[in-house]
Amino acid sequence: MATTSGLSFQVIQDWEQLPPGYRHLDVCGVATDSRDRVYIITRDEARVIVYEPDGRFLTSWGEGIFTPRTHGITVAPDDSVYCVDDGDHTVRKFTADGKLLMTIGTSGVPSDTGYDGRSLDSILRGGPPFNRPTNLAIAPGGDLYVTDGYGNARVHRFSAKGELIQSWGQPGTDPGHFNLPHGICVSRDGQVFVADRENDRIQIFSPDGEFISQWTDVQRPTAICIDRDGLVYVSELWWRPGMRSYTHGPIVDDLPGRVSVYDERGQVVTRWGSADRCAPGNFCAPHDLCVDSKGDLYVAEVTYTFAAKAGLVPADCHTFQKFARRL
Repeated sequence: MATTSGLSFQVIQDWEQLPPGYRHLDVCGVATDSRDRVYIITRDEARVIVYEPDGRFLTSWGEGIFTPRTHGITVAPDDSVYCVDDGDHTVRKFTADGKLLMTIGTSGVPSDTGYDGRSLDSILRGGPPFNRPTNLAIAPGGDLYVTDGYGNARVHRFSAKGELIQSWGQPGTDPGHFNLPHGICVSRDGQVFVADRENDRIQIFSPDGEFISQWTDVQRPTAICIDRDGLVYVSELWWRPGMRSYTHGPIVDDLPGRVSVYDERGQVVTRWGSADRCAPGNFCAPHDLCVDSKGDLYVAEVTYTFAAKAGLVPADCHTFQKFARRL
């Protein structure tokens, strides 16, 4: 449980009622719709799974459509669903029941950034959409913002029809530069929050991509969401000794994955996560998060990709958790 003055969360064990025959080694994205139904997107057996607010399985779709490298999911105000597939270099828009409406990007074709498929250091320049895109956010006016991502160092802005309006960013650590722009969210006043993962910071931009400020009291941020009260939630990935931050250099200490909640000024309201990674309420590899209309929190984790396949955590370590907000 995480607690601070006026804000408390309690993990709800066994909330997810995954049907027989289904599994998810990784849950890479989570979002809720206008009725607080919960949508997750998975890897391995890549699909979208939909749950009722009480955790009952409702449906699934997308089997056979996605690559094993799905990455992000966003539900629009009209309950259409955007899925980001970094292995396919595309963003797809679906109806709530999985009918394809629009594809942005060219399936299977990455843009030219110099990326060698392995190292961020090989990215020589910011390029056009897409080279392994990561996430999408919807602005109040309907524009779409996409972080791009593992093989690029840019944010792209599209119209609601999928027409490219502008792009910004290049590899680096200066303001407006990125080393793995991974998560993105747009506030009610149109400010664009970007999780600049390997630079250990959140960058904030105007709707037109002008740099406004950055928050640096953050650790390897993967996703951002903003709740009904304007609180900013950030999932933060595990730094292991021997890794390297582009901002802080070599990692010496074990820094467990966590979730942090900030006020509108970037001050920490509450934060939790410990080295007991597989204990309920703690985190192994938090990758995405969202908050529903009641203020309850959902956290998706890429546990297999990041830790279990290397034997760093048990195979049954959690990949998806719900936290109820207590008032």
